[in-house]
Amino acid sequence: MNDQTPAPSDRTRLRRYNWLARYDRETIDAIIDASYVCQLGYAVEGVPIVTPTCHWRIADHLYWHGSSASRMLRAMQGGTPVCFSVTLLDGIVFSRAAFNHNVLYRSVMAFGTTELVPEAEKREVLEVFVNRLAPGLWQAARAPADQEWKASKVIRMKLDEVSAKVAAGLPDEEESDLAATAWAGHVPIWTTQGAPVPDPKLRPGIGIPDYVRNFRYPGARD
Repeated sequence: MNDQTPAPSDRTRLRRYNWLARYDRETIDAIIDASYVCQLGYAVEGVPIVTPTCHWRIADHLYWHGSSASRMLRAMQGGTPVCFSVTLLDGIVFSRAAFNHNVLYRSVMAFGTTELVPEAEKREVLEVFVNRLAPGLWQAARAPADQEWKASKVIRMKLDEVSAKVAAGLPDEEESDLAATAWAGHVPIWTTQGAPVPDPKLRPGIGIPDYVRNFRYPGARD
């Protein structure tokens, strides 16, 4: 059921299936934080492009990074309109009627304008990104060399225009279809996580550190 939080803008307001809309930041932030990969839609010289990339969130801003030579980052560093989206698939719905087959999912879409993160701040937010993967990972790994810092850029976008869409229930079926012999229901889908696999080049005697042993993908289930 739709929550009582108003849509932040007209273009984030869901019109079709508006009962699936969620505008509260608790739901939105949870979906963003449960995924490591997003899709960024933008235009370069009038040509639409959608790029998958890793993202992270700090308070009211989304961040992503890449090579200084990246066409995407070059296009975005001066301020570019962007559509951010992320989707988590939760299940497949089977209906008695072909028209009602569906999926269960949680998704977020955000609109905004990008900006280049200043050099002094870039180091702080990249540390947050690495430690988001596993707390303590930044401190355990070799620090970036000066050339590596120069070769990377970080872009951010404020979460001003954002909405979520959550399909968590089965579709309403026509009363006349309930007498059909076709099976109806859903198949839950979730990500699972395996045991750590050591690099074959790992030096002898190096055990699994706590940040690997305790790693939990936010969207995974046991």
